[in-house]
Amino acid sequence: MVTGWVVALVILGLGFLFLEIFLPGGILGIAGIILLSTGIFLTAENALKGVAYVCTFLLILGLLIALSFRFPRTRKFWSNFSLKDKQSSGEGYLAPSVDLEKFIGSEGIALSPLRPAGTGDFSGTRLDVVTEGSFIEKDSPIRVIAVEGTRVIVRQMDQNSNN
Repeated sequence: MVTGWVVALVILGLGFLFLEIFLPGGILGIAGIILLSTGIFLTAENALKGVAYVCTFLLILGLLIALSFRFPRTRKFWSNFSLKDKQSSGEGYLAPSVDLEKFIGSEGIALSPLRPAGTGDFSGTRLDVVTEGSFIEKDSPIRVIAVEGTRVIVRQMDQNSNN
């Protein structure tokens, strides 16, 4: 009776590890290792041997995974799970500048309708901007009221007063 449970734990553990390959996330893999370790532990005659068996199993599993990244055949298998393309500045991929605090208080013109995001011109510098929530029509005067990282927040200025 106990042997049936041990075999079931080992098979279920192996099944979870197999599923982890196709449904990554870690939960199935961890559950598979726990079930497999429990099955191995229960086959031992005493607790000390059980711990030794489980430690040996985990060591061998770690070595197999580490070696699988080194061999050409398995390296090709693992490369299917990661992206090969890199975004470089030479190809036009540029991170937005974080030095936008200098624009706080600057006045400009909305180059597009801001609903609530769009583009503004501030003395010849085009910026992607966001309103506080209201819509602002194209060609309306705007002022930068805050900068949060790369998010530039603007408010529409009144035509008659300095808001």
